[in-house]
Amino acid sequence: MSRGSSNGLIRDMTSGKPLTLILGFAFPMLLGMLFQQFYSMVDTIVVGRFLGVDALASVGSTSAINFMVIGFVQGVCSGFAIPVAQRFGAQDYSDMRKFAANAGWLSAAFALVMTTVICFFTWDILIWMQTPENIIQGAYDYIFYIFLGIPATFLYNMLSGIIRSLGDSKTPVYFLILSSLLNVVLDLLFIAGVGMGVEGAAYATVISQVVSGILCWVYMKKKFPILQMKPEEIKISGNHMAILCNMGIPMGLQYSITAIGSVVIQTSINGLGSVAVASVTAGQKISAFFCCPFDALGATMATYAGQNVGAKKLERISQGVGAATRIGLVYAVAAFGILSLFGGVIPLLFVDASEREVIAQAHEFLIFNSLAYVLLVLVNVWRFTIQGMGFSLFAVLAGVCEMAARALVGVLLVPIFGYLVICFASPLAWLMADCFLVPAFHSCMGKLRKKFGQEKPGKASGSEASSARGQIA
Repeated sequence: MSRGSSNGLIRDMTSGKPLTLILGFAFPMLLGMLFQQFYSMVDTIVVGRFLGVDALASVGSTSAINFMVIGFVQGVCSGFAIPVAQRFGAQDYSDMRKFAANAGWLSAAFALVMTTVICFFTWDILIWMQTPENIIQGAYDYIFYIFLGIPATFLYNMLSGIIRSLGDSKTPVYFLILSSLLNVVLDLLFIAGVGMGVEGAAYATVISQVVSGILCWVYMKKKFPILQMKPEEIKISGNHMAILCNMGIPMGLQYSITAIGSVVIQTSINGLGSVAVASVTAGQKISAFFCCPFDALGATMATYAGQNVGAKKLERISQGVGAATRIGLVYAVAAFGILSLFGGVIPLLFVDASEREVIAQAHEFLIFNSLAYVLLVLVNVWRFTIQGMGFSLFAVLAGVCEMAARALVGVLLVPIFGYLVICFASPLAWLMADCFLVPAFHSCMGKLRKKFGQEKPGKASGSEASSARGQIA
């Protein structure tokens, strides 16, 4: 079956100008991520405006544990999609379908186990995180229902990951936009209309994810004949599952390991009281919105690298990394300028103007984080490229570096210096990760060149080099 078989929906990223391909693939993903952050922000805005600062702090106090669990789901699904992209790049479509089917079986099993275990321990986790007494019930009411929606998170992320692995980055965005708008309507209906508490925001999020996941499923069935599976391709395969787990679990752990550091930081923030929690919540929501371009570049590079490794076109990977890094750096400078100028105004979306301390601390958080966005460019572009190349363990180790940095700040520095040092936690984490990722990328490229017999001239072994020098002498 040819690559153009699905009405031009499939995009081959193994040929063409890397810069143009990356921009064209990343832009639709960016729109989707912006809408995803938009409805996340709407959750926060509606809660803060209609339910007050304590309710805002309740939702915000769960952000780290939410990131740890949901981030694991997103990482696993991204990892499961990489073998699909690699088999597509190699034009081995039957094996590609086997990987897609086994990714579905694994996702269902992961969703069942995770939902059962995590929901059972949710209250204990919030206590361990020192969630303030005045907000712990609200925090539980929100995050428990978010965790009940883990299967919906798996459904959307797995299906959209497979669609993107074939080069179609636009379609999942359309469904995400639709679900984002639905989330906004449901937020207002459940909280402002019906009068629910913070659990109304959780209901809205889960329902929206279910809708977007179902839409992806229906679309794949109708529009991608390349994914229509024969009975033997749907069967459970231990070999395929082993490869998928080797890719997916390290990527999921990368998110979770990184989030462990965030949990430590969040625990320290909780100890500073609900005002500090609300300030960081507002700052993080705004920062997450501005960081969407970095996330889009990273996800793009995972697919780009995966397809080009499958096609054994390694020089295109280096060219793509350079192009994506340049794009990210230009945006990072622009984002810092905007947040420096308007970071004291944007928090008014979440709280009333009378909450001056919350606004001032949120602005402070935004300035120091955006100043280090240039470091985040390398974290996302280079790490996701390494993942797409098939070296998930290196990405996990980068996550360990981030975790160590955040844990250092949370355990040792926050108790001494208070709120200000929280603003430096992420920049320090990104710096630590970059110090590992840059040499790791070059090491991975060297391994692939050796594997594919594409070693650069002048990289001869020591004995060959000595012999050559002797001949010249």
